[in-house]
Amino acid sequence: MDEKIESFLSKFFKIPERAVILGFILAIWIGAFFLMLPISAKTNPLNLIDALFTATSATCVTGLTVLDIGSRLSQFGQLIVLILIQAGGLGIMTISTMFILMMGKRPSITGVMAVQDTLTFKSEKGFRFILKDVAIFTSIIEGIGTALLFLFFIFKSNFPFFKAIYYAIFHSISAFCNAGFSLFPDSFIRFQKSYFLNLVICFLIVTGGIGFIVLSEIKEKRNFSSLSLHSKLVLSTTFFLILLGTIFITLMEWNNTMLRLPVPHKFLSGLFQSITARTAGFNTLPIGNMANETLFLLIILMFIGASPGSCGGGIKTSTFATIILMGISKLKGFENPHIFKRSISKESTSKAISIVMISMLIITTGLMLLLISEAGGKPHVKTKGVFLELMFETVSAFGTVGLSTGITPHLTCIGKVILIFIMLIGRVGPLAIAMAISRQETIRYHYAEESIMVG
Repeated sequence: MDEKIESFLSKFFKIPERAVILGFILAIWIGAFFLMLPISAKTNPLNLIDALFTATSATCVTGLTVLDIGSRLSQFGQLIVLILIQAGGLGIMTISTMFILMMGKRPSITGVMAVQDTLTFKSEKGFRFILKDVAIFTSIIEGIGTALLFLFFIFKSNFPFFKAIYYAIFHSISAFCNAGFSLFPDSFIRFQKSYFLNLVICFLIVTGGIGFIVLSEIKEKRNFSSLSLHSKLVLSTTFFLILLGTIFITLMEWNNTMLRLPVPHKFLSGLFQSITARTAGFNTLPIGNMANETLFLLIILMFIGASPGSCGGGIKTSTFATIILMGISKLKGFENPHIFKRSISKESTSKAISIVMISMLIITTGLMLLLISEAGGKPHVKTKGVFLELMFETVSAFGTVGLSTGITPHLTCIGKVILIFIMLIGRVGPLAIAMAISRQETIRYHYAEESIMVG
């Protein structure tokens, strides 16, 4: 019997994606257990659904909340959330492999493959080198963020010494891991006119969202022309998304949520919202009061998300860029998409198409289920605006962003469970989910081809 179980487990965990998924699920349930303890709450303990939702949101670095963690959770509960954010941001398998190495033991082949597949697209770098880079970058960037935020909170906000340290550490980790959790009930709206705080948070979000492989190449080569095609594509796409997002959000909200802001602060708010919308989830503008066109733009940015090998979710910047380049190249007569005098491989374009299609299927299914659970059977005339709000919530959960129009705490238990699954899929990755449950053997035969009419 033991041999059969061992044989089953060895075959099951032969696919690294399955180990990653189970790692996240285990972390979520452990986190939910601790959050349900009386010591984790300031008043009444959390019920199972709210604890599970909060643990999932933290582990999947999403930031959607059904409660105000600053006022509802005790400092112990907040620390549990912070631990889940750090573990989920770097990856459960990455953290576990680090601990195994620290204990002087040899990690499993599945763990090594999971770390390499999660954090890099090349196998030329050993997993020890990858883990070393991850640990160094995380420590340095979060340390810089903590120091800068501490100076802001103690000198500008007049926080007591220990409160300034605690708030600085919490928000530095939350920002770098692109989690979007804040101890302030209004996120960072109260600091919307602070250039210092806004730019520090933006720095943490961007560095945590471009991917560790890009950070590693920047450290080693320090020259854009010598970077790999992946890093060039990630950096250029990130730049243009931030730029276009800033311009459009500022213009769309100029006379709305930015009405009373001075012109420089309008652009500062537009920049902050453009950066945070793709995966971080902080906000300096009231999302629920935004215009419909702005909410739709945020949905697009949330769907795109961060970059591969990072702390963020979404379909990823490189996937989005590949799809755009593929369309442009076809119009110009090229067989494969190309940029920076390099062609993108067919394998990469095939993966990009698969990711987009699976992601759209997940979002469509999730949105349909939410419409049924939250507004099922009600006439449209009585539920105006609900479709956009639920679509915004669905994409926010999938992109592990955490922005909300304010409906999260009012969802039914079924609605919260639906979002829990969407957050998990969004963090692990739709393609990883598909690979974990799909048949691994390649079918060697194919049927005769025949053309059909398309378009």
